[in-house]
Amino acid sequence: MNVSVVGATGYTGYELVKILANHPEFEIKCLVSETYEGQLFSDVYPKLRNICNIKIIGRDYEAVAKESDAVFLCLPHAAAQDATAFFYNKGLKVVDFSADFRLKDKELYEATYNVDHNYPDLLANAAYGLPEIFADQIQNAQLVANPGCYPTSVITPLYPLLKEGLISPEGIIADSKSGVSGAGRKASLAFSFCECNEGFKAYSIFNHRHNPEINHILKDTGNKTDVLFTPHLIPASKGIESTIYAKTNCDLKTIATCLKEFYSNGRFVRIYDNGHLPSTADVTDTNFIDISLFVKDDRLIILSCIDNLIKGSSGMAVQNMNLMCGFDDTLGIL
Repeated sequence: MNVSVVGATGYTGYELVKILANHPEFEIKCLVSETYEGQLFSDVYPKLRNICNIKIIGRDYEAVAKESDAVFLCLPHAAAQDATAFFYNKGLKVVDFSADFRLKDKELYEATYNVDHNYPDLLANAAYGLPEIFADQIQNAQLVANPGCYPTSVITPLYPLLKEGLISPEGIIADSKSGVSGAGRKASLAFSFCECNEGFKAYSIFNHRHNPEINHILKDTGNKTDVLFTPHLIPASKGIESTIYAKTNCDLKTIATCLKEFYSNGRFVRIYDNGHLPSTADVTDTNFIDISLFVKDDRLIILSCIDNLIKGSSGMAVQNMNLMCGFDDTLGIL
């Protein structure tokens, strides 16, 4: 299977290329970056010398389409709309890393991202790329919208519990922390070393763009939620830890059994109900999500950890493409 990456030189693109270079069924054909056009990928990322020495090309989508069966789009929201439509109409399988096709509601997307959505027909055809929940849709999709990293950490533990009515949909709080790579590779004073090191702060209070995504997907459980989501920046390169609070009438065993049964075929979901406190270090450079559960009286606390660039982005993208191509979803990732 010939695959290409558009936007290959950002952090997610780099992690994606590392995975693809070691994948037994995918062969990298084109790596696209306007910033580094003409350079070898291994010159941009020397760690991949003698592993991926492909010359980077500019935005020649016709050339990419001719060489490829599938494409990964590591582009910002809005910028990915036209590229997605182009490759989709060429018959390629597409995994889009942006938010452009995550929200089925066109008006919600436009209100959240303050841009017009020019391809509402593709919204109806896009599958939301959480494989452990939506594998059936992903397997039959030509276009998959890769989830946001924060939503992955929050939706994964909440979805089964809401679906089975084990927690209240009201009053859910998600207190989440992310490493600096979540802001991307672009230069920015706010995310420079001196600004981030030895600091820990919240941001985007009440207005983070992942909040509507969380509620939009959880609506599929048959519940209307209004998750109180607050993200924080921590002085680490990568990793996400979400501490989620909810009300329940169930004991720990019932909660844990629900999650373990729902994700019984999910190799990348690890559930703990033995007091284990997960750490971002436990999942760094892996496609795992570690979930720990604690119940006291009517209060449930969930701890959820992922690598934001792997399970929260590039690893998930390969997992989705595996399913789209009829492979085992763990291929090339474990």
